[in-house]
Amino acid sequence: MNFREFWRAFSLNKGAVAGLLFMAVVVLLALFAPLVAPHSPIEQYRDHFLQAPVWAGGSSQFLLGTDELGRDLLSRLIHGARLSLLVGLVSVLMALVPGVILGLVAAFAGKWVDSTIMRVMDIVMALPSLLMAVAIMAILGPGLVNAMIAIALVSLPAYVRLVRASAMSELKRDYVTAARLSGARTLRLMFVTVLPNCTAPLIVHATMSFSAAILEIAALGFLGLGVQPPLPEWGTMLASARDYIESAWWVVTLPGLTILLSVLAINLVGDGLRDALDPKLKSAS
Repeated sequence: MNFREFWRAFSLNKGAVAGLLFMAVVVLLALFAPLVAPHSPIEQYRDHFLQAPVWAGGSSQFLLGTDELGRDLLSRLIHGARLSLLVGLVSVLMALVPGVILGLVAAFAGKWVDSTIMRVMDIVMALPSLLMAVAIMAILGPGLVNAMIAIALVSLPAYVRLVRASAMSELKRDYVTAARLSGARTLRLMFVTVLPNCTAPLIVHATMSFSAAILEIAALGFLGLGVQPPLPEWGTMLASARDYIESAWWVVTLPGLTILLSVLAINLVGDGLRDALDPKLKSAS
């Protein structure tokens, strides 16, 4: 499938296009945060504690108001997008690479290796993901890098199972048999012959995992185990603002709404990718 065919199929899903546009804006804001943000995300304006947004009687100096320490909420949301998107992207890659390797090994290796890998993955999947992430963070300690490791470990089993299932279905096809008869070695069969034909479900799953990773880093930040203050991160912003839900609604509503819209947009993009890349869905439509 060339890009023109892909985009034609993807653009039929209007929700996916809207989600893609929203995430493009978020990514641009994150990339150019120092230029776009009107204030420093950690600078405190002590004369403007808990100032309301401009439409609720606040000052035009702080369009979305300020938090409990007098920091500009708009600037913190923009800079927080950098951390949230970075953690999501890196954790997806940290789970994707070993997940692909383990999944291919399980599909190509003997029954004993396959059973060992899959039983370990089953054990990991049997534990609630957030609980396991909290347990890993309790062992490794709070911090940005440890949060990415915890999220990647929690996400790993799904990649292994997906790649193994896709690879085993591809192994029954004629082109794999032809490659074997032509003398292709195992590594070539795994990464050159079979893996490219497993990329469509991987892309869709990685997109959905990206939104899940944003939720998980926000949850870890809310529990005080993720990104540590004063660095701006959406979950950490929610945690620090929970005592002001009744007196200053904007310090809780705006970070929560940002998380909601970002996750919704990514999920819509994932739905569009699934519709565009899945031949069965395209033929059915």
